[in-house]
Amino acid sequence: MPDGTIGNILIVDDLPDNLQLLSRILTRQGYEVQAVGSGRAAIAAVQTQIPDLILLDICMPEMDGYEVCQQLKQNPSTQDVSVIFISALDELGDKVKAFKTGGVDYITKPFQIAEVVVRVKTHMTLRHLQQQLQRQNALLQQEVCDRLAAEAALQTANQELQRLAHLDGLTQVANRRCFDNYLTQEWRRLAREQLPLSLILCDVDFFKQYNDSYGHQVGDECLRQIAKAIRSAINRPADLVARYGGEEFAVILPNTPLSGAVQVGQKIQSQVAQLQIAHIGSQISPFVSLSFGIASIIPMPDGDVTLLITATDRALYQAKLAGRDRIAVEDILAADHSPHHPVIVEA
Repeated sequence: MPDGTIGNILIVDDLPDNLQLLSRILTRQGYEVQAVGSGRAAIAAVQTQIPDLILLDICMPEMDGYEVCQQLKQNPSTQDVSVIFISALDELGDKVKAFKTGGVDYITKPFQIAEVVVRVKTHMTLRHLQQQLQRQNALLQQEVCDRLAAEAALQTANQELQRLAHLDGLTQVANRRCFDNYLTQEWRRLAREQLPLSLILCDVDFFKQYNDSYGHQVGDECLRQIAKAIRSAINRPADLVARYGGEEFAVILPNTPLSGAVQVGQKIQSQVAQLQIAHIGSQISPFVSLSFGIASIIPMPDGDVTLLITATDRALYQAKLAGRDRIAVEDILAADHSPHHPVIVEA
């Protein structure tokens, strides 16, 4: 194989003898050569095939070599092509202008064959190294993009797993684990800030009879509708709706006094009533209803969150004892955390 780095070369010269000589020399070196006789022909040629290297004469009619080089450098697809000027002009100003327009080298006519071969080989090698570096950079950028995409996908998957880990699969509200964690978190925060924390526990009245009457699949759909109704009654991002267990739901209301919690409970009661879910097994209503227990406390740093849960559960028991489908409340005094007896708000 002839010496030299194989590649594609475009020769631009208005003298046929120069074109033939250069074409013959470089073809023997193993290069693929295309020869054109004018600047306009050179611009047209690169639209069809972008060469690795251009040997460019300066003195040509209509469009000289400087203008050709300028147009090539202004075109993003050809701006990186190496241009060697080859000209009879030997003044320093001519050479400086050639380099300013974007040329990488300058060969003076009459040229020496050995000089042309060596300079072409040098710049072809540099061009191929540049292309190799560009390919490696493109691969590296793609690897970086792929890695970032994979990390983003992994982060999204982890977030989804975290969400699912804290979500009740049936009702799509928070599960018991999320409830426990969030209640403890808000207890500690509000203990530092000395602000009230309220809790609502609500239970579907006669739900066992509902399942017996309609079947468990219908019972599951009933729970989903109730969960949706409870969520629709909650407006603040800090409030949390959770499935407490079975047919029981809980609502954590940070920075909410007892009166505000009662309003939330009444809104939930109204939303569920509007569903008008038939319940032939209920002893108190033709439709599904809820019993509510609500308690409120200003947490103390050395206090126990179970105090609030116990008081709320006691209020719920009182609501059921009083006939169900009603709200019972219990306020825990901030001073000594002693409970009041649960009070029925309304039947």
